[in-house]
Order: sequence, then structure tokens, then C-alpha cells
Amino acid sequence: MLVSLILPSLAFLLTTDNALAATPIISAVGSKFFTADGDQFYIKGIAYQLISTDPLVDTDQCKRDAKQMQDLGANAIRVYHVDPTADHKGCMSAFADAGIYLFDTPTWNQSQLTAFSAVLDEFQQYDNTAGVFVGNEVLTTAEVSNAAPYVKAAVRDMKAYRDSKNYRKIPIGYSAADVPGLRPMLQNYLACGDNDAERADFYSLNVYEWCGDSSYDGSGYSQLEKNATGYNIPIFISETGCRMPRPRLFTDQSAVFGPDMSDTWSGAIVYEWIQEANDYGLINYGPTVDPNISTDALDGYPRSGMPTTQSPDYGNLKSQWATLSPTGVKLSAYSASARITPPACPTSTPGGWIVNGNARLPSVGQTLDSAATSSGATTPSTTGGATKATASPTGGGTISGGREVAGMAVGLLTVMMGFVIWL
Repeated sequence: MLVSLILPSLAFLLTTDNALAATPIISAVGSKFFTADGDQFYIKGIAYQLISTDPLVDTDQCKRDAKQMQDLGANAIRVYHVDPTADHKGCMSAFADAGIYLFDTPTWNQSQLTAFSAVLDEFQQYDNTAGVFVGNEVLTTAEVSNAAPYVKAAVRDMKAYRDSKNYRKIPIGYSAADVPGLRPMLQNYLACGDNDAERADFYSLNVYEWCGDSSYDGSGYSQLEKNATGYNIPIFISETGCRMPRPRLFTDQSAVFGPDMSDTWSGAIVYEWIQEANDYGLINYGPTVDPNISTDALDGYPRSGMPTTQSPDYGNLKSQWATLSPTGVKLSAYSASARITPPACPTSTPGGWIVNGNARLPSVGQTLDSAATSSGATTPSTTGGATKATASPTGGGTISGGREVAGMAVGLLTVMMGFVIWL
């Protein structure tokens, strides 16, 4: 849902507490996620953004929510923006105690690169930091696919920074809008090429296709699986959960974690934890109030307190997850047998995907000129203007539900970064 952020976002977390030290770190190996214990990891996640600044600073609230998430059966949260200068140890410890991991999202140009580096510096210390998004729904139509090199450049730059600091290999990837005109070119573009330093560590999609009591074929999930078969990096659903028709049944989870998709897909993150004006919430913190009177409310929805489950949505999701526990494959067996090669880089096509897959990636401060869509080169530009695209709305103007897309400017595209806490 959330596409552009102004404040820097989180990465994955780790502390020196015994509880946090006991949280197995997550790594991307081939097309799958694995824990340090060698078990394949499947994401059962929740989008979690209680307030506009940073939901990971109120330890007591995190403890209450982490306990309720354990009851739900979640093992990860996605946070859209945080303050890297704040103290996150209490919340990260609370989620680690509950077995919960994290994903997060900042913006991109030289100053934004510096800001995100600070986020990575802060959250690389937590073992339950599972991965980092360098962008969320930056591309929303095939006509703006010339923004893709900036997303891939952001991946390259953050992997280079991570490795220069000798941090562990925290996976760095991208969360895409589910746009038919970009499938499967974008996912292949971010994973293609011979240089591992430029390839994303994972790819994810915000998917709102399976609505109501749909089916694997009727929803389009079968096509998602077809596009991802043989993919060389982990792929998962980074947002799902249509709000209409009611009630929300979450029957898509049986496909994601069942035999149809579990060999290819690494799980799903459901939108979202808190009830707000967009009406996607799984819990609330009490009845609506007058926002002019209560300082702990936005649009009338309280932002803290004891979580009260939303019926029947919470129960429907809990029932789905309770029956879905794919075991996957052991790392020892997988690493000995996996022979996965990157997909071919897509080429530009008239009226469709614009970028030649072998185009040289831009550096910070460069704009992409026509060479990247013809001869395959990228050169500096001093006159590049800004373009803008808008995603189709699925939510209202809420903290985690606004769907605006930042366009390209005279420097590196305003690409978002994000992180997820794994539960």
C-alpha cells in the first residue's frame, strides 16, 4: 500500500540480549530463505505501522502487540518507516522474544543514501532484522519502467555499503506493485546478470488479486507461480488481503503455503495490523474518538492500547495460518543440489517494457537518458526532468495506506527502502 516515504525506514534487527542473540538470523540462499539452523523460512507477516514516525520505540506497546501476533501465528512484520536515531532495543527485544523478524523502507538520492546507511548501521546489530527493501511500488506502469535501473542501482549501492562495513549479508531487495504490464520483466530484470553485486537478494509483490472466495486459477495466482518458476532469488508476497468483498477470508494463504506455490514462494505479508480509515485492520485499540480531543488518535483511530481483534477477519487469518506449515527443504540438502541460473535480462519492446536489461546502471546523481532504452548505456545528464506515476488506490490516506509514487528527479530516483521484522 505505502509507496513513498519521507522519513528513513528500518532494516532488520539484532541486539546483544540473550533473547535476541538466540534468534536465528535469516539468509537468502538461491531461491529460498533459511535460518541459521538450516531450516527453510516461510514468511507469515503483518504490515505494522502504528504512527507516522516510528512504531518501534514504545516498548510496552510492542510487547502487547508481539504477544497478540504470537496468538495469530505471525512470524514477521513489515515496517514502512522509522527513526534511525531512536532507541529500538526494547521493541526489537519484545519481537525477538516472540520469534518475530522485520522488513523496512527509506528514500533515495545522495542525502537519502546517507540516511539509509544510518538505518542499516542501526539495525544490522539485531539478529531479527531479516531484510531491507530499497523501494516500494516505485514503478506502477510499463511506461515508467525506465525507472527500473535506479531501483537496481539502489540495490547495488546498499549491498556495497553493507559489505564495505563487514556487516552480515542482510538480504536487500524490492517490493513491487502487481502490474501486469511489468510482469515478469521487472522481477527478471532485478535478478538478471552475471554480477551478483548488482542483483537483488529477493523480490516481492504487493498482490491484491485473490478477493473473496476466489481460486488459484481464477485469481491469477497460477500466473504468478508460472512467472516465478525457476526464479533464482527468494520471492514472496509483500502485501495481500483484499478488503472487499466482506468478510476477508484469506483463502489465498492455502495456495501460497500449499503445494501449488510453496516450492517457489517464501510466504506472504498481510495488510495490515491496525484498524484505521482504510478498513484493512486485524486489530483495534478501542472505539474511535474525536481526533481533536485525543492526541493518541489519527482520523479518530487510537494508536496504542490493548489490541482487540477485529471479527471475523482476525479469526479467519488465524485459522488459515494454523493449518499451513510447509517444511520446505533443509539447507544442507538444498545447497548440495541447487543449480539455479539467473533469468535472461529483458529487452525493450515497443509500447511495453522500456529498458534494455544490459544497460549500465546509473550512479548517484545521474539521470537515465535514451541510451538505456536503445544502445544499453547510461550517461550523466544535467537536464533530466521529473516524471510522475500514480498507483491505483486500494487504501485511503492513512499512515500506512497512502499510495503515492515518487517520480524521477535530476539525481537518483526517489526510491524507497523498507524492512521487515520476522516473527
